[in-house]
Amino acid sequence: MNVVCLDLEGVLVPEIWIAFAEETGIGELTRTTRDEPDYDKLMNYRLDILREHGLGLKEIQETIGRIDPLPGAKEFLDELRATTQVLIISDTFTQFAQPLMKKLGWPTIFCNELDVADDGSISGFKMRCPHSKLTTVRALQSCGFDTIAAGDSHNDLGMIEASKAGFLFKSPDSIKAEHPELPAYEEYDELMAAIVAAL
Repeated sequence: MNVVCLDLEGVLVPEIWIAFAEETGIGELTRTTRDEPDYDKLMNYRLDILREHGLGLKEIQETIGRIDPLPGAKEFLDELRATTQVLIISDTFTQFAQPLMKKLGWPTIFCNELDVADDGSISGFKMRCPHSKLTTVRALQSCGFDTIAAGDSHNDLGMIEASKAGFLFKSPDSIKAEHPELPAYEEYDELMAAIVAAL
């Protein structure tokens, strides 16, 4: 029994924080998990910047409402879901993910939660569990599933390396250079063929 585990941002949709950085002109918010392997450090850095600029959940959600899936992502996901079970495992937050899941046809996503104050400011965040992607893959494996995983960033490497087949997808050259042992793809048809071959 197989389940395919996919990252969300950079794989199926554009990076939310990069889109928000572009809309607000705050260049520091372009930093993502492609740049910073420590997710807690990255999120605290982001929240400090939001506080400094007086920005909250409402402004980020307005940006997310204008984000569309990457070209071909929904079709890829539809085809993949018709072939095997698929789970999106993301370090994003339910408050960010919902409009994107609607545009992708409501796939299943495991993600985290933001702590939001009454005034709409983001006061903190709750991770589902430590090393959430790797932990989730290990839990699926303990339930009798074989996992196949794909992602683009540092925080995807654990689930990719722990799976029976794992792939980099649309990763930056730096991560591909650090992990030449991992097959790397840029197009959905290539990733689909690799996943189907691994099933």
